[in-house]
This record gives sequence, structure tokens and C-alpha cells, in this order.
Amino acid sequence: MAADLEQRIKQLEAKVQELSDREAIHELRYYYHEYINTGRLSDIVGLFTEDGEYDFSHLGKGTGRAAQKKFFEGIGNYISTVKQFIHNHIVEVHGDTATGISYLEAKPVYKGESFLVAGRYDDEYVRHDGKWKYKKMKFTPYFMVPLKEGWAQEQKLKMGKV
Repeated sequence: MAADLEQRIKQLEAKVQELSDREAIHELRYYYHEYINTGRLSDIVGLFTEDGEYDFSHLGKGTGRAAQKKFFEGIGNYISTVKQFIHNHIVEVHGDTATGISYLEAKPVYKGESFLVAGRYDDEYVRHDGKWKYKKMKFTPYFMVPLKEGWAQEQKLKMGKV
């Protein structure tokens, strides 16, 4: 009876730890977008490990603190304003590492023109000094189109129907 109770307590503790880890990783993703949305681009680098990687397709990729700083602070040079909305953040925790995916809908202004953006993030996370950080962040754009154009033409091109 006591052994059964002890086992159940261990299972509950493990489940609470997993849920706490998931919530911390969700907050990591939310803070990333909050920093983008409020123009606090220099704060983003603190969300990554020192040797963290990013891969933003045609926008750029790099590894390490210097590259992170240059990239994220540089975003402000070509996007005057952006609001990002994150969806369906799925996280799988594996001890002190985790993986996740999420979907992005964004509305930036580029050179005075409104754009629509959608894509997917594929992330790797690591617990570092008791806090979850990005080890790798990869963004795959689905479309980036001017608002006046919409995304229908972009999707037709991708499907080879034009």
C-alpha cells in the first residue's frame, strides 16, 4: 500500500514537472512575440542560449550571441512595425530538452506597405541554469505578400496552377 502511494506521488510529481516545463516554454514563445510586437528587439537575444541558432529562410541564419544580436536588432531596419500572432504551440518535453512547433500570422509594414505573413516555427529548447531557452529556432514562411495582393496568387504559384 505504501509502495503504491509512493509510486503515485512520484508519477504526480513527474506530471507536475512536465506541465511546469511546458508552461515555461509557452511563456518563452510568448515573450519572443511580445518583444517583437513592442519593438524590444534587443531583449530577444536573452531568450537564446549563447550558442543558439536561428534560421529564418531568406531573411537570414546564424549561430551565437553576436549573430543573434545583429539579426534581431537589424530587423527594425527594414520593418517599421509588425504585430505577430502565434497559434497552435505544441511542445514535447524530454527532460532538460524539448521540441516545439507553432504557427505564425503576422502583419508587418515594409517600406510603407502593409503585408500579410504566415509561417511555421520549429524550435529546439534546452533548460539552461534552470530556465528554458531557445537552442534553435527555425522559421519557414508560407507566404509574405502585400495586403492588397493577398495570398491566393502565392498559393497558386506554389501549387503550380499558374
